[in-house]
Amino acid sequence: MDIKQLKENIRNFNLEDGDLGSQGYTRVLLQLLGFTGHGKSSFINSCKYVLEEGEDLTEYAEAKEKQGGLTMVRKAYSLTDRITMIDNRGCKTMDDFERAEVYAQLGNVIPIGQEVNWKTNFSDMMAAIENSEMDPNFTDFLVPIFVYRATKLINPTEMEELRTFLDNCVKMTGVVPIIVLTFKTEGDYLEMEKQFRLMGAETVIAIENYTTERKIKTLGRSTDILMVIDSALRNVRFRLEQPRNPRRERIERKKFMYNYIHQIQLHHEKEKHEREISERENKNKKQEEENKGTCSLL
Repeated sequence: MDIKQLKENIRNFNLEDGDLGSQGYTRVLLQLLGFTGHGKSSFINSCKYVLEEGEDLTEYAEAKEKQGGLTMVRKAYSLTDRITMIDNRGCKTMDDFERAEVYAQLGNVIPIGQEVNWKTNFSDMMAAIENSEMDPNFTDFLVPIFVYRATKLINPTEMEELRTFLDNCVKMTGVVPIIVLTFKTEGDYLEMEKQFRLMGAETVIAIENYTTERKIKTLGRSTDILMVIDSALRNVRFRLEQPRNPRRERIERKKFMYNYIHQIQLHHEKEKHEREISERENKNKKQEEENKGTCSLL
């Protein structure tokens, strides 16, 4: 598909085009997820730049990877009247608490425009879910896009964590996350693509973002960027071929969040219990050794 056709497909996309219509959805929400400093904000700027005419790149989303990620608030950037891209707060470690916040962003539990603060206890997480029901958003069709820089190798432990993360994204949205590998010319993106496909990824696209320093539009770079958006829309069309219920799907996402928080709570309680047992055993062992030492002196 040539670049002209890609642009037309994106600009003319309409949720009503399928045989079953929009089924209650009013907008496609492209949810950018990933670690801090991997190029999510730059990708937004690149998408808007490629869809616009001219050679003047506007930094709609502030992007300075050298600071380790700047996005603290979920921000929305419209690509068309029906397609919006969300710059979600990136995480640093993907531990249990940060993963829960990422899922909350993906599921629109945290409203767009709200600052994302990593919570450190389960009661605050549960309260955030309940507060989201004051103004529930169920008309956005959610498409997860995971942004990962091609220069960062993935170790076996991270692979298992990411595999679980990708699986959970499917459970929450019905869409396998599209993988966007940034910094294409600086890393072994072919090896990275292989790793993500082994984790279950179906679509992996390596790109080079446009920046104010490198903003001359080229056919290859622009086509790669447009292919990401086009892939997301093809997923939407496919899912809308089956009957959907946006209200029910939001309820299911809420159930997923409750269950996920409950499971990590049980995990942390188990770890705490095991630590207490270990500390108690070490204390008793130390006491026994001290008692033996006292007896030998006598």
